[in-house]
Amino acid sequence: MTPRPPGAPDPSPDRTPDRSSVPSRRPPSGPPAAPRARTPLGSAGDSGALRRSLAAALLSDVDRLTDRAVADIRAHSGTYASGDPVTHEDLWAICRDNLLRALEDFGGLAPTDGDFEGAARETGRRRAEQGVPLDTVLQAYRRGGRILWQVMAEHLRTRAGRQADSRDLELDVAGAVWETIDRYSVAMADAYRLGQLELQNQQDTRRAALFEALLDGRADDPAVASAAAAALGVPAQDRYVVVVATQDPAAPPRPAPVLEAQGLWSYWRPRSGRYAGIVRLPRRDTPAGRTPPLPGAGPDPALLRLLDALRERTGATAGVSPEFERLSQAGRALRLAEQTLRTLPAGSGEAAVFDARLTEILLSGRPDIAERIVTVHLGPILVTGGERAALLTTLRVWLDHGCSASRAAELLYCHRNTVLNRIGRVAELTGRSSESGEARLGWALALRALPYVGLPDAPGSPSATVDPPGPGGAERDGYGT
Repeated sequence: MTPRPPGAPDPSPDRTPDRSSVPSRRPPSGPPAAPRARTPLGSAGDSGALRRSLAAALLSDVDRLTDRAVADIRAHSGTYASGDPVTHEDLWAICRDNLLRALEDFGGLAPTDGDFEGAARETGRRRAEQGVPLDTVLQAYRRGGRILWQVMAEHLRTRAGRQADSRDLELDVAGAVWETIDRYSVAMADAYRLGQLELQNQQDTRRAALFEALLDGRADDPAVASAAAAALGVPAQDRYVVVVATQDPAAPPRPAPVLEAQGLWSYWRPRSGRYAGIVRLPRRDTPAGRTPPLPGAGPDPALLRLLDALRERTGATAGVSPEFERLSQAGRALRLAEQTLRTLPAGSGEAAVFDARLTEILLSGRPDIAERIVTVHLGPILVTGGERAALLTTLRVWLDHGCSASRAAELLYCHRNTVLNRIGRVAELTGRSSESGEARLGWALALRALPYVGLPDAPGSPSATVDPPGPGGAERDGYGT
């Protein structure tokens, strides 16, 4: 409750407002609500006659009653006193409508327009649209009910023929007044909540449509980009990536809460059997006097948090686009994220960023070239039968660890000479020198091309194809020492 500041002008109007400027009450949208079953407010007889008499007396001067209620509401509410978002004319018209219906209902009179609680439902719907808090609207209802009872009490004290023993009858009338106000407050609050749900649905639909427009590449239009940024509640220009994750129909990923816990804003929608999302990355901290790092220059903590969260907490396989600055670039980023996802094994739960999968993206996009690379660089090894697994696994580990025979031997649980012998065998079969940078590049490309040429059993984990060492610490095979 906000009291009027000292010295502020009295919000009560000096004269009755020009009724021609008061907006007419708009009928509620959609089908009319089913009327509530009305409970009689009191017994017939003296109480009913008194209520009818009071209602008729106040209805004859309902405009002045409205002025008094509006002045009291504005004096005790900063929201209504400001005139924004509820103008004085809007407040006056809605207040009059509610008082009119309440008095007719209280007095058992026929409604002049619509059902008794229609004004309350219209109030709830309109205030929800205007964003006025429900507590503020309910406070206005209580203030209006208080004024209504004050005016009735004044009439009761001065009514002709009032008997000294009429107090019980007047208390019955007081109870009926507050029962009316309470029922109207409930009707208003119900309509307010329904209005909020309808608005939320409309906002969600609009947000989803603008998100789709971003991903479809329609945000080249500045108006679309601006509207999408406003609907999503983020800047049109910042640090963004697009993520595409596989969707398990039985347990779809729910990345938004997971990423929010990591301090990352995101918005997601199912799309073509997958989940697509835009993720906003926090700005990198740059020490004073230093130039901000270029994208891709060194590990980005926010991007690492994103990848870790996707891998460890969603269970989905996900491809991440390169970073981009403008929401209008989301369509291109989506295509790059999809290309990244296509290079990851289905159901692996792996998450990777585009820049870390460039070779795989190139090879997966041209399977004919990938097949030729495999044939040229690894063809003789693939037809060796029993040697194939050990040679391919050793070659991969050796290349991935700087062509170090010692490091490869540690990882493969074998002797260093075993690694050297196998690499020598690879060089012999392919006719290339293991010291040649071009040969090493060709072997590395061919190993990564294997999954894209119908050979899904390409070696990936050394322990999957190499037996642990026997007694003596060295593995003995055809190339052991």
